[in-house]
Parts: sequence; structure tokens; C-alpha cells
Amino acid sequence: MGDDPARLYRLDGVAHIAGVINDEELLGVIPPPSQVQKYAVNCSWFQETFGEFPEDADDDTVRRYVRAYIMMLLGTQLFADKSGNRIHIRWLPYVARLEELGTYSWGSAALAWLYRCMCRVANRHVVKLAGPLQLLQSWIFWRFPQFRPAGYETFSWPLASRWAGYNPSGSEKGPRVRTWRLRIDRLQSREFIWMPYSSPDVLQVLHPEVLEPRHMAVWRSVTALIYFAVIEWHQIDRVLPQFGGVQAPPRPALNIDFLMSKDGRGGDRWFPSSMPKWHAYWDARQDSVLRFDVVADPGPSHQFLQWWSQHGKRFLYFVSHLFR
Repeated sequence: MGDDPARLYRLDGVAHIAGVINDEELLGVIPPPSQVQKYAVNCSWFQETFGEFPEDADDDTVRRYVRAYIMMLLGTQLFADKSGNRIHIRWLPYVARLEELGTYSWGSAALAWLYRCMCRVANRHVVKLAGPLQLLQSWIFWRFPQFRPAGYETFSWPLASRWAGYNPSGSEKGPRVRTWRLRIDRLQSREFIWMPYSSPDVLQVLHPEVLEPRHMAVWRSVTALIYFAVIEWHQIDRVLPQFGGVQAPPRPALNIDFLMSKDGRGGDRWFPSSMPKWHAYWDARQDSVLRFDVVADPGPSHQFLQWWSQHGKRFLYFVSHLFR
């Protein structure tokens, strides 16, 4: 096939050619045609084939099961689509080199995918939300104590596992849009935690690598987030209190509406040369790391509150309903 650029995918600095990777060599078995849908394999096939680990497994078998498990994790959790039951072959070249998996910026790619999914679901005609929803739920529960389910006070690493056993009962499901809008509108500033992970009890269980400068630099970098064909803009200059800074009136947001249609659906083309500007932003992310004073009690400045009162939407619900 050759290095045909029309067949290239990209996550961060790695490209592969669709169809070249040998499934049988990587996984020990090839899924039957009935389990394959274009560039995806049914998740049920992975579960049936790799659901039970053999006790007498040799090293090659262990690696094959690890590859299958990681593909299921990526395809159904971090980068799930709305179906939630298919796993794309784009992950094959990554699991082919297990020793390199830790060198990729999975967090930035997952955040790009979550941003794009949330953008889509803002459309009134879209009813399902895809993406890493467990991470989104964890983000909410850590920062909004009022919204947390009861009985989940203990936690360990990874922090999102704190809510692993949470499953809303039938009484909690149903039409809740109006109720949640009211709850959000009635929130007080003290009921939101800007930096939940900075408390001493959380720092005790954090993996030490998380706080290394190379990772913290990504958090504070205003740059492009790239997940294959999905490109989003990391505008942390608009949420400085999450990093311990005081929020001043923000600059106008970067308009990236034209990127919303470029998500890889309907074809298999994507490679860095098609959008070199955005890949260059990511490659130079160290040059766009924000530097600001970290304070004990971060929050919006008085100037920001004035700006927000003029430009923001103060309530999600009709004001008349808030004071009944």
C-alpha cells in the first residue's frame, strides 16, 4: 500500500496506515466478517473472545489480552461514540507498541473528544452524549459537593474511581432538566470548589508523576487539543481559578466553528499536513504556558464580575421560577 497520506491517522506524533496492521499477530485471532462494521469491530466480540483470562497464559498471550483490554478501554470509555458498542481499528498501531503507550498525551486527546461531544449535544436535536462521561461525572462531583451522591466519602487513586459504584436509582431518572437548572441557578459561590485536588487528603493519594512540571505545563498551555480529526482549543486563560489564579475579564474567545465539521466521520482521511497550523500549536505548546500568581482563595476578580454581569447569562431558568 505504501505510505499513502490519504490513509493516515494521527493522535500525537504517530501515524499509521489503515489495514496494514496484522490483527492476528496482535490479538491472536481475527474477528469474523459478521463482527466487523467498516473500520470498527463489535465490542461483544472482544468481550466474548477476551473476557476470561487463561490461567496458563504465556507472555505472548498476556500481551494479546492486554492489547484487547486497552482497546476496549479506549473504544468504550475514554473515546466512546454514542453507540458504545464498537471499537475502531485506529487503536491497533498504538497497542502494537505497548511499551510506547505511556508516551502519548491521552488526557489531552480525551479532553478534545469530550469538548467536541459536548458541543454536539448542545444542539437541541441531539439527545445522546458521547465521550468519557465517567470523567465528566467525576469532575462535577468533585467540584459541586451539593450534587454528590451520599455515601462516597473515601477515595484513592485514580480519583475518578471514587464514584465507580454510583448507579442512579429509577427514582432519580426521568425528566430532570428543570430541576437541575433550578439547582444550578440557586448555587452560591461558596458551593463550588475551584481546586478540589489541592487539599492535603487528596494530595496524599495522587500519583507523584501527575504533579511533574511536564504534565502541569500541559494543563496551563493555551494550545490546540488533537484527537485524530478532532481539534479543540484549550482556553484555560478563561478559567484561571481552576489553577489557583484570579480571573480577569477574558479576551474574546477564539472562533473555531469551521473546525466543528472536521471530525473524521464519513471517511478515513486525516493527517497533520491537512491542518498544519493546529498541529504546530500543539508541537509548540511549551511556548504558550500561562504564568500567573497562585493565591490561596482563587476566584473571579471584581472586574471579571462586572464583565460577566454585562455579557454572561445569569440564569438558566426563568427568573420568576427562582424565588417561588
